Amino acid sequence: MTENSATTVHVAVYDTYSDWEVGYATSHINGPSWQRKPGRYVVRTVGASLDPIRTSGGMRVLPDVTLDELTPAESAMLILPGNDLFPTPAYEPFIAKAREFLAADVPVAAICGATGGLAMAGLLDDRAHTSNALEFLQSLGYGGSAYYRDELAVTDGPLITGKAQAPVEFAREILAKLEVYEPAVLDSWYKLYGSKDPVGFYELMSV
Repeated sequence: MTENSATTVHVAVYDTYSDWEVGYATSHINGPSWQRKPGRYVVRTVGASLDPIRTSGGMRVLPDVTLDELTPAESAMLILPGNDLFPTPAYEPFIAKAREFLAADVPVAAICGATGGLAMAGLLDDRAHTSNALEFLQSLGYGGSAYYRDELAVTDGPLITGKAQAPVEFAREILAKLEVYEPAVLDSWYKLYGSKDPVGFYELMSV
C-alpha cells in the first residue's frame, strides 16, 4: 500500500447497493476495538449526488459527500459494494472515480456486481482478481480471463476484489490493506468471523 496519511474510508452508495456485502468491513474499520491505532479511520459515504438512495435491504442512506468532491489524496480507500446498476450509465461515474483512485495507487475494493463494472471498463484486464464467477465476467466481454482467480477474495496492488458470498474474506483483505489490526489480531478476527471458531473471540478479548 502506498503511504497515505488519509484517514477516511469512502463507501460508494447508490440505489440497490448490497449493504450486507460490506458490513463486516465498515463496522470493523469504524470501530476502535483491537485496532493498532484505535480511531485512526472513519467511514463516510459517497454518492453521485447528495440525494438519498435505497439499499438492496430497503434502507435509506444519505451520502456524506459527492463523487465530484472526492479526490484520491483525501481518501484511504474507495469501497464499491455490489449492485444492480453496474451495467448502466448510472454507474459510470463510480467507475471513473475507481479508475482515478487506481491511477493514484489509492486502494479500491469491489465486490459482486461492482467487479462487473470494473471488468466492463477494462480495469481487470491486467490485475489479478476474482468475482462471482469467471463466466459472469466473460458475459460482459472483458479481456482479463488470464488474471481471474477462483478465490473468495483477491488483492493485487491497490485493487481488492471479492465474491458476493464472501463478505468476511472481502473484509479481511480490506482490513489487511489498511493495516487496521496487527497480523495476529487479524488472524483471530478471521478465526471468529470466518471460521466461526469461538476461540477467536477469546483471543480478541485478550488483546
